[in-house]
Amino acid sequence: MNIDDLAQLEPLKFETRRHFFSKCAIGLGGIALSSLLRGGSELSAAAAESSAASGLKRTHHRARAKNVIHLFMAGGPSQLELWDYKPKLVEYSGQPIPESMLKGKRFAFMDSSFKNRSTLLGTRRRFDRHGQSGAWVSELFPHMAARVDDITLVKSCATNLFNHAPAKLFMNTGSGQFGRPSMGSWVTYGIGSESRDLPGFVVLQSGPRGPRGGAVNWASGFLPTTYQGVPLRSTGEPILNLSTPGEVSETRQRRTIEAVRQLNLARLVETGDPEISTRIAAYEMAYRMQSSAPELIDISGESKATLGLYGIEDGKPSFARNCLLARRLVERGVRFVQLYHTNWDSHGGPGETLETDLEKVCHDVDQGCAALVQDLKARGLLDDTLVMWGGEFGRTPMGESREKTGRNHHVDAFTMWFAGGGVKSGAIVGETDELGFGAVNDRAHVHDLHATILHLLGLDHTKLTFRFQGRDFRLTDVEGDVILKMLA
Repeated sequence: MNIDDLAQLEPLKFETRRHFFSKCAIGLGGIALSSLLRGGSELSAAAAESSAASGLKRTHHRARAKNVIHLFMAGGPSQLELWDYKPKLVEYSGQPIPESMLKGKRFAFMDSSFKNRSTLLGTRRRFDRHGQSGAWVSELFPHMAARVDDITLVKSCATNLFNHAPAKLFMNTGSGQFGRPSMGSWVTYGIGSESRDLPGFVVLQSGPRGPRGGAVNWASGFLPTTYQGVPLRSTGEPILNLSTPGEVSETRQRRTIEAVRQLNLARLVETGDPEISTRIAAYEMAYRMQSSAPELIDISGESKATLGLYGIEDGKPSFARNCLLARRLVERGVRFVQLYHTNWDSHGGPGETLETDLEKVCHDVDQGCAALVQDLKARGLLDDTLVMWGGEFGRTPMGESREKTGRNHHVDAFTMWFAGGGVKSGAIVGETDELGFGAVNDRAHVHDLHATILHLLGLDHTKLTFRFQGRDFRLTDVEGDVILKMLA
């Protein structure tokens, strides 16, 4: 069937056409086809209607947040050097860890935690109380220390998996198995996006390398691919292969896209495959992004005061620059923005020391994080933008002896912070034992964190489901409770 064949359907009687449409893809792809059959041949109109991620969807209850900015510290930041001050751990530093605390526990590197019987390691960093909340913050975060009254610290976070790639996957998808949708995909699937010219879910990266696991961390899994995260580069060409080659005119490009759209619509009629609707929308989104993406990353219009607030160096890619881009993205209606920064691994080997390397990576992000919260607040965007900071797990209270002293991966206790979007300001939720080994109250498992994030966005995590291979899946699997103490 070609496009001329499709055009012949217009004169058919209503019942014949109704039967024909019943064979077409149900939903937005069918709407796009219907638009074509009615004579609406403009590419942008058809593709916009076929985009399942565009526009808004009904929430389960009143939302407190409209957008999410997830600051992902890839590698597992050491909460004991940053947020969770333990004087007793300092006092007992160098002594063997009690056998009872190791019983039944598993760590990423078993030799260093069991055979070599690591000793307790107290932090060598200075901590001070800050703000009206009196929160303890390390000297490594001087800028964030000034913003503690704008954030909620959750000190009792816990997860299931202790190796980097699976743990990142678990933090992002609620599962250690490949093929599950990421949190950003679930959110855009659940409530759509306000942005027509940019994807609903955008990913920015900084640091010496990408996060372990790569694109599976922002993949859409079994959801339509229109909901997957789109990596955006902060300098140069925002998306590789997006720009039109110089020898291709705009007219030629439009004709090519129109021809591809017609072929896709014909295939949609034949197969009813909803992924073809996504493909149609992707072509049109890419076309619009040829102008919207370069405009987004052009920060020349930002004031010197704003650039100075973030600590952005002219022409230099950085986490701070990505923080500014995150603000610009939510201003343009993008629903979910993820910033990955590496490397927070702190085993004590080359490039992973608690002495110098942790200090460097903290310096990379401290000013940008604080500036983002401050800038969103000043512009009235923090009230409905949820900002969250953290990694895939924490670090052990015992040291790990390599070339220098480090800490092993730890799943039973780590710290995250949240700001805006309906969470309390200046609050501290949860507490760990005096050595920082595990939560003693208000344990906040990853499923609980996901349930709370969805709740703030107006979504009931038990109702946000997608049927795949005969069962209903959800971000929180079969667990998760909203952490009420976080809510304003």
